[in-house]
Amino acid sequence: MSVSDRLALWTATLGPVGRFPVVPGTAGSAVAALAAPWVFLPLGPAGRLLVLALVFVLGAMAASRAETLLGRKDPGPVVIDEVLGQWMALLPLSAAEPWAILLAFVLFRILDMTKPPPIRQSERWLPGGYGVMIDDALAGAASALVLWAIW
Repeated sequence: MSVSDRLALWTATLGPVGRFPVVPGTAGSAVAALAAPWVFLPLGPAGRLLVLALVFVLGAMAASRAETLLGRKDPGPVVIDEVLGQWMALLPLSAAEPWAILLAFVLFRILDMTKPPPIRQSERWLPGGYGVMIDDALAGAASALVLWAIW
C-alpha cells in the first residue's frame, strides 16, 4: 500500500476511530463533537464554511479511495463523513455550550441513522466518496435547522 493510500485511509477512518468495534459512526461523531470547541467553533462564519468545504472535498477524495482499498461501497470504518455532518449540525452555535453540543450530537445521530427522505436518496446523487459525504451533510444541515429553531 502506497503512502498516499495509507494517508487516504487514515483520513477517511480518522485513524483508529473508524476501527471502533461497535458503532464507529457514533464514535466518529463523538470525536468531532469533542474536538469542535477547539477546532471548529472558535472560527467565524467564513472560517467554518471554509472548513466544511475542505472536509467535504478532502473527505470525499479519501472516502473514494477507501472504498477502493476496502472493496465495498460506503464502508463502516469510513467516518470522515460524520465529522462533516456533526460540524454542520454545530454551525448555528455562537459558543461552545455543552448542552447545545450534546443536543446537536443527538439530533445528528438520529437523523444520520434513520436517514429520512431525502437524506437516504442523496447517497445516490453523487458518485463515490461524494455520495458518502452528501447524506451526512444533509443530516447535519437538518440537525442545524432543528438546533437553530430550538435555540
